[in-house]
Amino acid sequence: MMEELVRFIAKNLVDEPDSVVVESREEGDTVVISLSVAPADMGKVIGRQGRIAKAIRTVVKAASVREEKKYMVDIVEQGEAAE
Repeated sequence: MMEELVRFIAKNLVDEPDSVVVESREEGDTVVISLSVAPADMGKVIGRQGRIAKAIRTVVKAASVREEKKYMVDIVEQGEAAE
């Protein structure tokens, strides 16, 4: 569900929604969600001084309150998400 939320937010922010890639992996009790967008769209996802990235993380944190897992959102450059 959190992957879907991050994907929805990112696709509505960028110019190239088809290049949005969202992957998740579990590290103990934390789920790391990796968001990757086209290089030209990185600024739109991060925002001035990281405000949009912080807002995405805040929304995910608020949406995950009822779950017993902690979610972390990483914004990575295209090609790094598969690592």
